[in-house]
Amino acid sequence: MDPHNFFGELKRRNVYKVAVAYAVVAWLLIQIATQVFPFLEIPTWVVRLVIALVAIGFPIALVIAWAFEATPEGIKRTAAADARPANGNKNRTWIYVVVVGAVFSIALFFIGRYSAQRTPAPRQSEAATGSAIPQKSIAVLPFQNLSEEKANAYFAEGIQDEILTKLATVRDLKVISRTSTAKYQSKPDNLKTVANELGVATLLEGAVQKSGDKVRVNVQLIDARTDSHLWAKTYDRDFKDVFAVESEVAQEIADTLQAKLSPSESHALASVPTQDPQAYDLFLQGEYQLRAAESVPLAETYARAEGFYRQAIARDPKFAQAYAALAYCSLSSHWFLSRRTPAELTEVKSLVDRALELAPDSPEAHLSLAIFHYWGHRQYEPALAELDRTLNLQPNNAKARQYRAWILRRQGKWKQFLSEAKLAQELDPRDGQIPANIALGFATLREWNEAERYASRALAIDPNNFVAINAQVIARLNGRGDIEGARRALDATPERTFPGIGAGGAPSGSSVGTSVTTVTGGFPVYLHVIARRFADALTFWDTVPELKSAPRSRRLSARVAIQLLAGQTANAEAEEARVLLEKGLSERPDDLFSRTQLAWVYLALGRKADALRLSREVADLLTIEIDAILGAAGQLGLAEMEAWAGEAQEATNRLRHLLSIPSGISIARLKIDPVWDPIRNHPDFQRLLTGPEQIGPNK
Repeated sequence: MDPHNFFGELKRRNVYKVAVAYAVVAWLLIQIATQVFPFLEIPTWVVRLVIALVAIGFPIALVIAWAFEATPEGIKRTAAADARPANGNKNRTWIYVVVVGAVFSIALFFIGRYSAQRTPAPRQSEAATGSAIPQKSIAVLPFQNLSEEKANAYFAEGIQDEILTKLATVRDLKVISRTSTAKYQSKPDNLKTVANELGVATLLEGAVQKSGDKVRVNVQLIDARTDSHLWAKTYDRDFKDVFAVESEVAQEIADTLQAKLSPSESHALASVPTQDPQAYDLFLQGEYQLRAAESVPLAETYARAEGFYRQAIARDPKFAQAYAALAYCSLSSHWFLSRRTPAELTEVKSLVDRALELAPDSPEAHLSLAIFHYWGHRQYEPALAELDRTLNLQPNNAKARQYRAWILRRQGKWKQFLSEAKLAQELDPRDGQIPANIALGFATLREWNEAERYASRALAIDPNNFVAINAQVIARLNGRGDIEGARRALDATPERTFPGIGAGGAPSGSSVGTSVTTVTGGFPVYLHVIARRFADALTFWDTVPELKSAPRSRRLSARVAIQLLAGQTANAEAEEARVLLEKGLSERPDDLFSRTQLAWVYLALGRKADALRLSREVADLLTIEIDAILGAAGQLGLAEMEAWAGEAQEATNRLRHLLSIPSGISIARLKIDPVWDPIRNHPDFQRLLTGPEQIGPNK
């Protein structure tokens, strides 16, 4: 048979069309099999079977297309096709069909195989996909407390945390932070889903039972990809031997995952923090209380944690880890709750020094020293150096990685901040604070869509995360001038939060907004102000428990500022607030927030020069160079004072500069915020509203 006639016959019988249609449908089936089947947890052999059947079916489809001609009326047998050629030609024709079909079949098989290999696994999280999960990776799930005394929950958590801490020193492993693993049950139903969400290949489950001076620890290491046990073991020991159990478990995990250990890492796995079991028990109780305090900052919880640490040190004066933990606890209270005096910070430094004297290579001691530089004195470079030292000793320390990111943000190194924060997210993928702070960073950079995206991710992890709520509100309010959208963001949270009010009435360290936003009570209150519903804003301070329980000076200064913005007078309240705030500042002259409150009170009393003086002091004491976040807020607060004190040109110039750098303030916000009413009709301010604003990092 003439090849030209053969290909013409293929065309006449629509074999080409059948081949193309089959290839398209086959490709679609392969895509479904390789992408959807894994998501439904259908075994891999089923995917391979589908691809093989598709490949085998291709030549069969071509033969049928040759033997049965496809027509608009349907498929029918072509008698002429069998009668026309001579037998030899007929045989050659069938050979042509089979050969062509086989070639297409083989090609399709390899295309399907290649597609199956190259198609990424279904996206679980930004932190990790199935194909990116390293084999030497582990998450230590919460240990179940089997003790008859449920108060021993601290002990089960402590054993889990200490095993995780030892593993975090192994550079060859990826170890997920306990902040993320704490989101799960001790024995979750779907291990594969948990492992994918955490970005690990293996999971450690455990249970702890403590009775008197006896301890039983059950552990099992599971390969989450196959849901198979790698090993399981039960340890029945005296309480004094619990350190050996932690070391043995950590060593067993490292051996099973074939992690390479340096001499220092082997030493860390075998190390014992104290020779006194009772001191260790007190230390674990302190850790338990500190985690509670960091979740909900309350003075009494911090005090309980400090008390346990001090008791541990009293029993063992050489317990380095307890000294480091006590210092960190005190610094956390200083940053999030109430400021320590210089003398108190000196005492904290002595605790850190003692920890380093006892254990020069303790990652906990170096982390506490980093936090002393950061939270104690805003000394960023020494803090970064200590964090680098911490990560060198403990490469999987998620806290150290986070603090590096937050310091870089304070320094205004925005690109480095985002990069470091995303690295922290790899080690702590279920900690809502990380995406929440990334969202806040993007809001400062005026990248509103990214701010919304990361805020939504944080709220999916923790619906009450006030940092994420703040970022979402800022993205809508500053990004689009959408007051109602910002209100919906607040109303969507299960529990109403007041980011501008921390325990004891101090502004939360994570709150972001203008000076007047913070003074009046944060966004839940100020959204009423910005919508010019001033009576509703005042009602909040009279009815909401969190606001009613704030110190009287805090409540009065907020009410005075709201009434000032509404054009009302509040001389009696303003005078009482002045007396209280001046007394407080005489006792704590370093309290910058009280200065800002007093500035608004002076303004209400007509003392504009004093209001400007206080605002300038705040701006000068905490500059943008010292803190890119709060420094910008201080400049914005000074612009507010200038606007109300009759210095319209100075206020406008300051705002123009803030619009040219990452500061979060926006033209959309300037257009609607009543704080700018005194200069709203000034020609320079009007020109400002039609000018440019910096978007994204400028360095």
